[in-house]
Amino acid sequence: MVRSDHVLLYHDHLIPMNHSPALANALRVLSMDAIQKSGSGHPGMPMGMADIATVLWLYFLKHNPNNPNWSNRDRFVLSNGHGSMLQYALLHLSGYDLSIEDIKQFRQLYSKTPGHPEYGITPGVETTTGPLGQGFANAVGMAIAEKHLAAYFNRSTCIIVDHFTYVFLGDGCLMEGISHEAASLAGCLGLGKLIAFWDNNGISIDGSVTPWFTDNTPERFASYGWHVMLVDGHDPAQIEFAIKEAQKVSLRPSLLCCKTIIGFGSPNLAGDARVHGAPLGEQEVLQARQQLGWTDEAFVIPDAIYQAWDACDRGAQWEQSWNEQWILYEKDYPELAQEFTRRMQGQLPENLSHLFQCVLKETINQDQAMATRKASQKVLNQIGPILPELFGGSADLTESNATLWSGCQRFDKYNLVGNYLHYGVREFGMSALMNGIALHGGLIPYGGTFLVFSDYARNAVRLAALMRLRVIFIYSHDSIGLGEDGPTHQPIEHINALRLIPNLSIWRPCDIVETALAWQAALERIEGPTCLLLSRQNLPTQRHTEQTLKLVSRGGYILIDGFGPLDAIIIATGSEVQLAVRAATLLTEQGKSIRVVSFPCIDRFAQQDTHYQESVLPSEIMTRICIEAGTTHLWHTYAGPWGRVIGIDHYGFSAPGDQVFKACAVTTDILMNTVNELIIINRRKKHDYQSCH
Repeated sequence: MVRSDHVLLYHDHLIPMNHSPALANALRVLSMDAIQKSGSGHPGMPMGMADIATVLWLYFLKHNPNNPNWSNRDRFVLSNGHGSMLQYALLHLSGYDLSIEDIKQFRQLYSKTPGHPEYGITPGVETTTGPLGQGFANAVGMAIAEKHLAAYFNRSTCIIVDHFTYVFLGDGCLMEGISHEAASLAGCLGLGKLIAFWDNNGISIDGSVTPWFTDNTPERFASYGWHVMLVDGHDPAQIEFAIKEAQKVSLRPSLLCCKTIIGFGSPNLAGDARVHGAPLGEQEVLQARQQLGWTDEAFVIPDAIYQAWDACDRGAQWEQSWNEQWILYEKDYPELAQEFTRRMQGQLPENLSHLFQCVLKETINQDQAMATRKASQKVLNQIGPILPELFGGSADLTESNATLWSGCQRFDKYNLVGNYLHYGVREFGMSALMNGIALHGGLIPYGGTFLVFSDYARNAVRLAALMRLRVIFIYSHDSIGLGEDGPTHQPIEHINALRLIPNLSIWRPCDIVETALAWQAALERIEGPTCLLLSRQNLPTQRHTEQTLKLVSRGGYILIDGFGPLDAIIIATGSEVQLAVRAATLLTEQGKSIRVVSFPCIDRFAQQDTHYQESVLPSEIMTRICIEAGTTHLWHTYAGPWGRVIGIDHYGFSAPGDQVFKACAVTTDILMNTVNELIIINRRKKHDYQSCH
């Protein structure tokens, strides 16, 4: 334990001698008042962590309430996001655009103070938190981005990237498995500017955690390579000393194990699980005020406390000092300055679209069959040199995912300018870290694993969609075509499961042309993440025209059209497009007029105007067959009541890929037979319908 007498020997104090407990109590009363008014919330953590938050925000955190997006601000993440009122109180008191009326609207419809912190809703909130452990992983990602950008842009005469990432976390965050994934990797990478504060109050929703959480957390983090200190979380002097010591440790992340009392200040509920997730009650709020010595009414903060908390002036000074450095940097390193500005604004290089056009010209007429994972790697090799913001990686499947391109260098603590991170077998951690990297700014993260393992990462993918982040998830081995690894590795429900996530764009390209255009769409998409679903097996390059090239980006387009009046439309994605093309060719020889529609991105097609959708899928053509090597239920929307869906609603088999396709009845022959059968059936239906009317 770090003892108080050790702190007294430390002479360079930031905390003034007249530091008042009322500064922390302001956080407590705002939290309990807002939660009481709302009728719901979590007062225990804000009241317990108020002393830690006060020391950090008043004396250490470098930020500017007037410009929450200043690039060199310290990042603050509330991983235990249920305690959101602590963050809202901090933002309000510090001078952010969050009024007392906003505080009063806690957890109300369309308010700036939702139940858990939400990125893009509240100024000063760096990430959406609530699902425990993910905020901690986001913070690791932010610290990675800071390390990399500092190594890339800083020069000995001008330092423009130099900030800490601070994260609050609770027992629940540490119980979640993602905390292991993120903390282990953070230790390997030596993220010295990452400082975590563990709210060690020993309480969760179900009560005292002792029966189910007896980990030796300090030793656990020490084994990861972290700097660890034990701190009294209610002693400002100890908290100050611990933060200063952590800041000195440049090659290891720090965990400050802060012993706290949940609901500190509540006379009857402090230390009790009942204070974790419910309002204190009017009588207990009144008694807590008395115990804390707080005499003002609800939502009333004395001017003196507002003045002490206000960070606007010092924030402006911090940013002005940085601006002075920036002027020198622009003068001495104009090209780097221009690149830094472009990247932090999220802008792509002007010549990127032209480069993609060159990629397409090179690939449009090639006859070589190629797995779309390899096609993706080929695209990366061509666009990577002009996109220094690309920050790649894989969850221990680099070769299988084909995510490593020729210009990659491994990012580790010995090579901070590296642009490729080996995440290890940490799919969930990788995805949440990528979210943090994207949130920091200046980088576009992409990372790969097998599609079947997207289940491990799903909640982080969901949060990427919720936060509208430009993150690119590479999922290779996208179907039963992967073959011999069998049903444990063959995705069946995964394609459509990902399509169910709102604001997540899913591309399943059929060849190198669609793969290149999928990459372009993913990079240009600034309103959310993208998944690229890529094949293990080789696929032929389809015959594209100038017209089809223009239409791929619309998500669904006519790849092959029939002659004269159409008999049927076949809709396919990914590796099944080749089956549709073969079937259409053979059916044409039989005298049938068949249209093949490639659907690389359903969500893109759904965004098109009805005129375009009707031109691709005319409503009068009722004979439609959808084919995809996955679950079928989502496809009935496009097949319609007179159509059929060929897919797989059971698990696969361990065998070579072509044999598995046959066993699962996803073949050209099955497709042809289905089309011919349906044409006959629907002609009879149409005749019967016309006869009745």
